[in-house]
Amino acid sequence: MTETLIVGLEVHVQLLTKSKIFCGCANRFNPDAPNTQTCPVCLGHPGSLPVMNEEAFRLSLITATAINCEIAPFTKWDRKQYFYPDLPKGYQISQFDLPFSHDGWLEVTSDDGSRRKIRINRAHLEEDAGKNIHDESGRGNDSQVDLNRTGTPLLEIVSEPDIRSAAEAKSYLEELHLLLTFLGVSDCNMQEGSLRCDANVNLHYGEGDEKVATPIVEVKNLNSFRAVEASIEYEAERQRKIFAETGRKLGDPGVSKETRGWDANRNITFGQRGKEEASDYRYFPDPDLIPVTVSREQVEAIKAALPEPPATRRRRFESELGLSAYDADVIVNQGKDLADYYEEVVAVCRDGKLAANWVTQDILREMKERSFEISEFPIQSDLLGTIIQRVVDKKITNKSGREVLGVLLEDADEERELNLARVDEIIQERGLEIVSDTGALDEAIQAAIAESPKAVEDFKAGKQQAVGALIGKVMRVAKGADAKTVREMIIKTLQEME
Repeated sequence: MTETLIVGLEVHVQLLTKSKIFCGCANRFNPDAPNTQTCPVCLGHPGSLPVMNEEAFRLSLITATAINCEIAPFTKWDRKQYFYPDLPKGYQISQFDLPFSHDGWLEVTSDDGSRRKIRINRAHLEEDAGKNIHDESGRGNDSQVDLNRTGTPLLEIVSEPDIRSAAEAKSYLEELHLLLTFLGVSDCNMQEGSLRCDANVNLHYGEGDEKVATPIVEVKNLNSFRAVEASIEYEAERQRKIFAETGRKLGDPGVSKETRGWDANRNITFGQRGKEEASDYRYFPDPDLIPVTVSREQVEAIKAALPEPPATRRRRFESELGLSAYDADVIVNQGKDLADYYEEVVAVCRDGKLAANWVTQDILREMKERSFEISEFPIQSDLLGTIIQRVVDKKITNKSGREVLGVLLEDADEERELNLARVDEIIQERGLEIVSDTGALDEAIQAAIAESPKAVEDFKAGKQQAVGALIGKVMRVAKGADAKTVREMIIKTLQEME
């Protein structure tokens, strides 16, 4: 019997506004001063009235447009009733039957490396709850509640159950994270809870009318890419074993949806409660907030102002700059700032492939070793572009270019001024310019051969690798020499000696 993993993700994104969604309290992560960013509105005190944050709605429209959603011309606000310690009002202002956007899609990388579209059911805007802080030591200490987060503008993006593997779920979340940071609508800091995810998981067996399904499980509050992937893998295996042992399936008496948590320390899911249905929340229109209308002109203006999304940028890097899919992925997946840096380098050196090699190898390595973001990196794009341009123009070799880069980094460590003239100054100081004078090379080659009779003897005996020692000697004398040219000249000289 065929088995198919069915996954849908509900992604919650805190929007990057200065104030909360319905009041003027500061919207910022502040765990060291709990319960200090609250007011009667976000605490739901009697007589307090919410006022819609226009910027939160604007950022939501930008996001929904970027994930190819249809924007509703009319949307309203609803009260979602439930009772948790971190929800002081006893309800959450959200959207139920008339969300502001619906029917979108996001392109992701599948397990086989191909790209495919995951459909998005809806994206709706709501307010966040507070945060319960539990004692996880097992000593039975009190739980605490921090309401600073209450009322933070939260965009919930709900996919269709189109995802077919844990790896694809991770890819979907990574692509969404990248897009949101490109758009600048959220910092997407998963450690701080700015981006978190619930995964709906079950298994389908069989085909057509004979198909049966395991009970759907919603794994709550996943706050890392690894947690999403690992929890889905675990949950699929858990459901697989239960189905094999009991045959329990969705639709059987007493079998219903379940909500489970994820224990990252033990790498298991654990039961929390039965899954609520929409009727359990007793939705009704919020009487304190007026509906919002969106004109076609507003939507078109947002579309026109959208930055180039990551998927489009990858394709352009491949088609216009000649990059492989792998190189385009590496650059774009590092984020908008690095992709911008790369393009600025290409504008100077005019060689997309060579620039990609330098950025993905040398620059990323230096950034990692120095714990720098690209915005902090001391070698500006015009400096790197100039180094690569000297390589393109065959004034220096790649190896010499890396030596120039190393000197510039040393200069930066010593807080010396870096400018374009410094690149040529280093080339001249260190004698790195490619030696085109074959007479000078001939002298260096003859000297190396005279000093290395053993290498000459080995070469004549058929050991081609013996040339390496001679090349090294020549390169130490003629620093700017091209290694390939030197090799060819040495071999020719040795063959003539025979």
